[in-house]
Order: sequence, then structure tokens, then C-alpha cells
Amino acid sequence: MTALHRAAALALALAAASGALRAQDMRRSGFDSMSPQTQAMQRDDMENPGMLAVLDGADLWGRPAGLAGRSCADCHGADAASMRGVAARYPAFDASRGTAVDLAGRIMQCSADRQGAAPPARESRALLALSAFVAHRSRGMEIAPDEDPRMRPVVEAGRTLWQARLGQLNLSCAQCHDDNAGQKLASATIPQAHPTGYPIYRLEWQGVGSLQRRIRGCLTGVRAEPFAYGDREYIALEAFMMQRARGMPIETPAVRP
Repeated sequence: MTALHRAAALALALAAASGALRAQDMRRSGFDSMSPQTQAMQRDDMENPGMLAVLDGADLWGRPAGLAGRSCADCHGADAASMRGVAARYPAFDASRGTAVDLAGRIMQCSADRQGAAPPARESRALLALSAFVAHRSRGMEIAPDEDPRMRPVVEAGRTLWQARLGQLNLSCAQCHDDNAGQKLASATIPQAHPTGYPIYRLEWQGVGSLQRRIRGCLTGVRAEPFAYGDREYIALEAFMMQRARGMPIETPAVRP
């Protein structure tokens, strides 16, 4: 066998192995179970309503704010190229505060610490817009969670919450999104619940919302008391969910029914 033949054989073997690995990965984005019309809406940036939040975020990115009179662009660059891949790594461990923060929490910290401004409130239009703008810079990149060992207990806390039965209906996240994914709940397909597209535009909401808002909806659905926005339980759940979705591509801004 010549060197050329050996190289070709190796390439074929690698391609076959890669295909086998993909075939074994049964994870699916919620995008896959949507109607062709809704999929087309997400694919086309001119039709995707979530892009309005991204455009709002671009405006806020370049706007000076706070006592410092500085904009996000003054630190990170006008084109936000420095943000590429950032959303794929959050939640991350913040050594200065000794705790894990999500992307929205990091933006709130920067607003307070770097701009001297009142941080935008959770689920506010400004925070969702900035979060969507930053996350959009990672669209198409693979989720790659923070490897800091201090994140391990956060991820494990999220795993515990994912498996815990909650509320008057005594249901866990895992029972729906692991055990019954792909089945129907009323007329809706139960997704695997991978956080690939947040902030996300939901047709049900007629607007953009965070993963925390979506989890609150699930908690209300099982008749459990939702955590307050920004609580560590949400950060832990997101950290676990991002580990669970490792390697899947960022879709922000995704569209869902």
C-alpha cells in the first residue's frame, strides 16, 4: 500500500468514526421538533424576531452610561469580536465574588463596576438585549462549559435540582426532558431542554426571554414556588444544562413556539 493509499484509508476510517460518534449522539435541539415554518423563521435573520433584541443590544453596546461615561465598546471593542465564544462558556466562576455567575449576571456586574451605572434588572429589555447581542457573537460555536474545578459543586447542585421532584405534581426536570423527550404534552412535543438559544424568542411570549424565565414557567407548571430571578438555583441548573449540552452549537437568538 502506497503512502497515498494509506492516507486515503486513514481519512475514510476517521470519517467513519466521526459519523459513528454523531450517530450515537441522540441529543436534539428544540429546533428539530419545530414546524418547517418556525424553523425558517429562525434561519432567516430578516424574519427572526429575536434579531430585534440583538439590534437593540448593538445600540446599547456602543452607548456611554453611568458615572464613568463609558460604553461596553470602550472596553471590549466596537464590533464585539472579543465576545466570540464568551456565551458558550457561561455560567462561569467569578473569583472576585467567589461564586458562579451567568452571562446576564456578568453584564450586570460590568454595568455596576466598570460604568458606575445601576445594573439593568433581570428580564428587563436592556439586559435581554445586551445578553442577546453578546450571545449572538457565539452563534454556531460549540458549547464549552467553564472547566474551573470550582464550578464542579455548582454543576452537581444543578444535577440534583434537575433530578429532584418538585411542586404539587411531584415531577422533576429529568422525568419530562430525559425520560419523555419527544413525547407529547397536550399538543406540544416535549423537548430535551438544551439551552442552545438563549435569550430566546418564544411565539407564546411574543417576545424575548431568558432561560430563567423558561425554568420559572416549568416550575409554575408543576405547581412549585419559582425561585427569584438571579437565585443560585437558576445558575446551578444552567451550569448543569450547559454541561449536558456540551458540544452542541449556540443558536442565539433561537425561536421557539
